[in-house]
Amino acid sequence: MSKVYKTLIGGKWKEGEKLLEVTNKYGGEVIGSVPLTDKETFEEAIKSAQDGFSLISNIPAYRRSKILEKTSEKIEEKKDEITRIIAMEAGKAWKHAKAEVERAVQTFKFASEEAKSIHGETIPMDAAFGGEKRIGFYLRFPVGIVGAISPFNFPLNLVAHKVAPAIAAGCSVVLKPASMTPLTSLKLGEIMMEAGLPDGALNIIIGSGSTVGNWLVTDPRVSMITFTGSPPVGRDIKEKSGLKKVTLELGSNSACIIDESADLDLAVPRCIVGSFAYAGQICISVQRIYIHQKIFDKFTQRFLKGTENLKLGDPLDSETDVGPMITEDDAKRTESWVNEAVEGGAKILIGGKREKNFYSPMVLTNVKPEMKVIAKEVFAPVVSLVPFDDFSDAVRMTDDSIYGLQAGVYTSDIEKAFQAVKGIKVGGVIVNDVPTYRADQMPYGGVKESGIGREGLKFAIEEMTDIKMVVFNLQK
Repeated sequence: MSKVYKTLIGGKWKEGEKLLEVTNKYGGEVIGSVPLTDKETFEEAIKSAQDGFSLISNIPAYRRSKILEKTSEKIEEKKDEITRIIAMEAGKAWKHAKAEVERAVQTFKFASEEAKSIHGETIPMDAAFGGEKRIGFYLRFPVGIVGAISPFNFPLNLVAHKVAPAIAAGCSVVLKPASMTPLTSLKLGEIMMEAGLPDGALNIIIGSGSTVGNWLVTDPRVSMITFTGSPPVGRDIKEKSGLKKVTLELGSNSACIIDESADLDLAVPRCIVGSFAYAGQICISVQRIYIHQKIFDKFTQRFLKGTENLKLGDPLDSETDVGPMITEDDAKRTESWVNEAVEGGAKILIGGKREKNFYSPMVLTNVKPEMKVIAKEVFAPVVSLVPFDDFSDAVRMTDDSIYGLQAGVYTSDIEKAFQAVKGIKVGGVIVNDVPTYRADQMPYGGVKESGIGREGLKFAIEEMTDIKMVVFNLQK
């Protein structure tokens, strides 16, 4: 029998009348039931977060740091248990689920270090006329309650990137995890309470975005919303959130340029992982690969061979490379986009078979810029190979997107590398690696339809704190 879970409100585990079933995305069986948050419970969560803010904001930095460090240690201790939860509820292959847990260990560790480094700066007041005999400096203070809305694809580490910096900054959190993957968040809540987090500093609510999410976004007692998800939802959040601070990490159709000087021994295997890890359901998955005409055939041959060798199957099998997509509807939507591209002249080089919510890794060529598989975020194991003759054309095609999260470029020419850095409007350019690369301490976020604000512990803390200027007038 599947377990009936409770949700975390005010440091206590609360039952609910209505339950949401969580399924194993591979087998389809129910693995747990979680309480759906009603309006009364939501009110409890907000009030608990208000009380929790009073506590966490007055705890000295070294104690907040210790809580986060203990959280990191406990995640490490329970790595296999958490990996199993992620593999089952998210359908993420064991090797990638385990890597996510290992990253979350780092994320909380980085947060524990940053908690002790939040500071302001002095301002030279006498640089301005009338500023003589004045001393000025600013300090950073936590914004208040942070509403965190997280996606299904990284149910631990993307939650960590919202919760950890908020606690480091002295904010309390009301977390709404994705309804398809809430069990990992509940486990994290359990771990953080064991690590000494004050009651009310983390509250977890579960429900749809149109109800629970909307309550969180529009509630005036919430000072900031941090959201990862689709651009349409992000735009709706920005419109409804009023004067709240907002960090939005949205979509992408990330591109990678393979210059004629690229090291294919390095580029090919990384592009395969970047394209098909977690069935392409990563914001910075490789979706477009622009390859110099001189090496197009060589790259394609090696890429197809590597793709053919990927193992599809049960995420709990440590040998599995690609598991199922999150729902059958997502796999069907992918199938329709590919069929539309093929009708428009695109050519399938490999893959594209769908069985329920499994979609075999697909490689396309002869694509056109207006096709959905190129122009929109496919969020599936589908990648398109496009040849180019001139590096400037590759930079232009990469930049020709409504998105701007990250881009990759493989080249041995430093001038071309900087041409890409300057010419592609994105939040990050990764040289000699795929755009899927992310280190958890670096500033991460996008421009254009890919969002606003930055994650990465130091940078998220800046978003989650307000500057308060202090001026002493020393004149008598």
